[in-house]
Amino acid sequence: MSNAPHRFFAICPRGLDTLLADELKSLGATALAPEAGGVGFAGSLATAYAANLHSRLASRVLWQVGRAPYSSEDGVYQATASVRWEDHFAPEQTLRVDVNASNSPLRSLEFAMLKVKDGIVDRLRDRTGERPSIDRARPDVRVFAYLDHEAVTLYLDLSGEPLFKRGWRADKGEAPLKENLAAGLLMLAGWTPDLPLLDPFCGSGTIVIEAACMAARRAPGLNRTFAFERLTRFDATAWTQLQAQAKAQVDDDAAARIVGADISTRVVEQARANAQLAGLQHWLDDGRLSLSAGDARQMSPPADHGLIITNPPYGEQSTPRSASVPKMMGEIGDRLKQSFTGWHAWLLTSDRQLPRQMRLAETRKTVLFNGALECRFFRFDLVRGSYRPRATPVTSV
Repeated sequence: MSNAPHRFFAICPRGLDTLLADELKSLGATALAPEAGGVGFAGSLATAYAANLHSRLASRVLWQVGRAPYSSEDGVYQATASVRWEDHFAPEQTLRVDVNASNSPLRSLEFAMLKVKDGIVDRLRDRTGERPSIDRARPDVRVFAYLDHEAVTLYLDLSGEPLFKRGWRADKGEAPLKENLAAGLLMLAGWTPDLPLLDPFCGSGTIVIEAACMAARRAPGLNRTFAFERLTRFDATAWTQLQAQAKAQVDDDAAARIVGADISTRVVEQARANAQLAGLQHWLDDGRLSLSAGDARQMSPPADHGLIITNPPYGEQSTPRSASVPKMMGEIGDRLKQSFTGWHAWLLTSDRQLPRQMRLAETRKTVLFNGALECRFFRFDLVRGSYRPRATPVTSV
């Protein structure tokens, strides 16, 4: 496989781009260019393979295969048809095309998408005598086109299924918190395996399972397949070496104290099933990962210090005990002050009134996006005493 540098773009939840740049740098990426929602970088194809295998923060890794100016739909077609698609995949493979734009002069993205599709299909038909079929549900190859005010950039998707799908979720439904955002919360809070961790609203276990996998140095892509394996230039030898190295790094005997709880027995059972699928049965058996049913208003600290990292409910929906969420969060704030002195609590919420509801003063808040939902990641340093608001908390954007 050629080690010549290529350009890539890794997509991530907005607010995690700086962390992702650091992660990609540790994997050998160069020419890092963070921006809202992702990081551009340079490297070999092996670097991109490693990013798919090891990145805990990326949602998808794209390989830039073309970029050209345009001023019309025909310009988009010409730019697309100039790319050597025949070097990347065969016409018998199925194809999907997606288009995104920012400040594009074109009126119809749907028409632009058709022009990209036509450019790929016509190029392959002219070079091979055959044309690929379109499959929007389960394509072999996916092409992304991005249109700005002056150029169209064309990417091949190297990931396939989004990277936050680690392959262990028993419930295939939409998770309220994706795994890469959970990893971002752990990193932003500065969690390390020597710090006891508690998630009192663990739900299906996303945060605590991600933490255990981080402690075990288990690469998040170790048990799944990727779109780059279906491309013509796939280097199976290099990929096998990367997988072998990742497997050798796993330490399932790592020390940690990770506790998850939820008021719903059903979701705790789901969290256990997910942990088992993630290869963490040994962690459940010896108690390094503990999952149990419990009310956050009555929780007790599992150690004399540590971190609470959680994504509590918000809004006016009712809890199983028929209390409004703001009232419940006030009771939880009291519990934290009474029982968790010396701990630090980090809560992700879309409700900006959370600190007032809990009668706690945040010492930091970071703007993050859970999908399209704008959230705040609040940090509270827990001390005994009453609510004393601070005028100017430290803010990261």
